[in-house]
Amino acid sequence: MKKQQKFPKGWNEQRVREVIAHYESQSEDEEFAEIEDALQEKNMTLMAIPTELVPKVQALLDRKDSA
Repeated sequence: MKKQQKFPKGWNEQRVREVIAHYESQSEDEEFAEIEDALQEKNMTLMAIPTELVPKVQALLDRKDSA
């Protein structure tokens, strides 16, 4: 039996497939340009966090979005 996928609010399998296709089709130059654009964003912060903390960070972000 196939396990039922759970998606974040506003997401579905089609949207996930489109995002995957976007990133898999990017050239290296496009990838680096996207990263550079993100680094210039005024209201965003990029940071590295330990993988085991990702679920806790995601839960905090979800709480903020639902507030």
